[in-house]
Amino acid sequence: MLEPFLAPHHDGSALYVPQQSPQVGEELTIRLRVPLRWGRPRRVFVRSLRDGEGHYDEARELAGSDDGAWSWWEARVTAVNRMLRYRFLLELSRAPRTSDGPDLRWLNAVGPSRTDTADRDDFRIDCRPAPEPWAQDAVIYQVFPDRFARSSGGPAPSEAPAGLPEWAVGCSWDEPVRPHGDLTPRQVYGGTLDGVRERLDHLAELGASVLYLTPFFPARSNHRYDATTFDVVDPLLGGDEALVRLVEAAHARGIAVIGDLTINHTGDGHDWFRTALADPTSTENGFYYFSEDGTEYASWLGVPSLPKLDWSSPDLRRRFVEGPDSVVAHWLLPPFDLDGWRIDVANMTGRHGHDDHNREVAALIRSTMDAVRPGSMLLAESTGDATEDLSGHAWDGGMTYSNLTRPLWQWLSRGTSTTGINFFGTPVQGVPRIDGRDLVATHTALSSGFSWRVRSQNMTALNTHDTARASSVMLDGGPAVGLALAFCLPGLPTLFAGDEFGLPGINGEDARTPLPWDTARGSSRGARELVRSLAALRAGTPALRHGSVRWLVATADVVVLVREHAEESILLLAARADYRDVRVAPDLVPGSWADARPITLELPGGSVVETAGGPVFSGSGPGVQVWRLPGVHPRHDRVEFVRGRGQTGGMAATVRQHHA
Repeated sequence: MLEPFLAPHHDGSALYVPQQSPQVGEELTIRLRVPLRWGRPRRVFVRSLRDGEGHYDEARELAGSDDGAWSWWEARVTAVNRMLRYRFLLELSRAPRTSDGPDLRWLNAVGPSRTDTADRDDFRIDCRPAPEPWAQDAVIYQVFPDRFARSSGGPAPSEAPAGLPEWAVGCSWDEPVRPHGDLTPRQVYGGTLDGVRERLDHLAELGASVLYLTPFFPARSNHRYDATTFDVVDPLLGGDEALVRLVEAAHARGIAVIGDLTINHTGDGHDWFRTALADPTSTENGFYYFSEDGTEYASWLGVPSLPKLDWSSPDLRRRFVEGPDSVVAHWLLPPFDLDGWRIDVANMTGRHGHDDHNREVAALIRSTMDAVRPGSMLLAESTGDATEDLSGHAWDGGMTYSNLTRPLWQWLSRGTSTTGINFFGTPVQGVPRIDGRDLVATHTALSSGFSWRVRSQNMTALNTHDTARASSVMLDGGPAVGLALAFCLPGLPTLFAGDEFGLPGINGEDARTPLPWDTARGSSRGARELVRSLAALRAGTPALRHGSVRWLVATADVVVLVREHAEESILLLAARADYRDVRVAPDLVPGSWADARPITLELPGGSVVETAGGPVFSGSGPGVQVWRLPGVHPRHDRVEFVRGRGQTGGMAATVRQHHA
């Protein structure tokens, strides 16, 4: 019986698609890798869609392989449309040929299939410029400003902030956060943007390269997703000048800064909404969905304090997202110089009943950003299956949970002891456990719809400000294993401030605990050192930033993957429990295991025995093993097929070899 992961492989990484920033009309090289134990195809074709119609290009086999265990195939495919969608057709050899006809296999982004497959599961390539290097290689650190740090001139930790607006209730820095109730959105702890600026060295030490700030606009809650204006920075956070100081200081350290913008709704205290209520004939009245008598309005998930915006309004588009005078542009330009935006509930924006302006609004935001600050980062919150929403040409990537965060929670779950924790909005309490096979299957299925460009720019997080904390969900040692996977899989590793301290939290509100700067230094050292070592490993390893990814093993308690690149490869074994005799077939490993070198992290590891049947791993868990392996190089000796008519009247092939 063949190993489950012994199958032809392709992804959109540079190893398989060398042109990473194609233009429409460009001819691309598309490669496929086939394990010899799986079978050597007679012929391979790439089926691509041209204006919606299927088109076939025959691939040529590259002579030899990098280790004698794989055959490589290469086709030239023209990118006719802005999104190139394609899959592979493999004609296998039958010996002797039977009356059943050709033996065919399809390979798409979901995996190999004996039967016809749907176009929606095809591989995808975006024909647009690649993200800037700083964005491609980012490690993101998310800050909830009120809870991160007070400035040096602020009140003592034991004191509550003074001078607060009527809606706010001041809290000392160590007062517990209320996870539920009317007081929850009103608790204000006094964190400021100057407090963030004074702690930037902490971010730099961790290896973070992008600071993501949740909203900094005035509002009537501590989370500020109910903005009362988009024109100024909340004075509680230090005002406009504090943001300018923060961005300048971050840039001086090589850290980019992105903001958080709610384009789906405003707060009910927003000046646009107050004008709309006061004057039904006003331009602003068209910014929202009102009933005919003006007494009711649509809101986000029925929350009255968050009235929903109507994006059919051209004036709203002009004022908010379109052109250099818009809100979107204002904060990207001097003196603020933000490096991009994360868009709150981007999946819901512009969608209301029969209306769907979602992609139009996203395109306007992207166009404005490209015009005023080329190369800036645009990320979309899309908490469910984000593959369709992110398939346009606006978003660089997304803050999404389905393809990694959710299955990681389930694989590393404490099980019954998670009762009381909501599983991402489902109507059940607790986190259902799955095994490693389901982890890989879920991640593969929910990543397959992304182009490689988007997949590598999606935020990979254990938790965020909207979820419970991993340390409250996962078994002891689980968050560390989860971090290793988040840093080693394709995507942008994303830390929510406090992950490095191992903070608990039973829901998103409880997770927004003020950071324990004065008390957690000793107890959290291991977590901080792990983050630093993972960030340093990723920064110094092209395979972890740009390499392809293959799964090698999945059992109940252990998963093994490899990231492959021309310079070198990285093998990661992640375990949630003790394990023995986990075997990886030698032909699945790049190069020779004799060349493998271990990488030490601040995590329990294990041992490996090299055998004729491949490396065999044992160790304790939760823990990881990380190994550095040789790079992968498709051969440059191409086999060309010169077509001629065979004896049966079909097309026979004679072979010539030349050096490419």
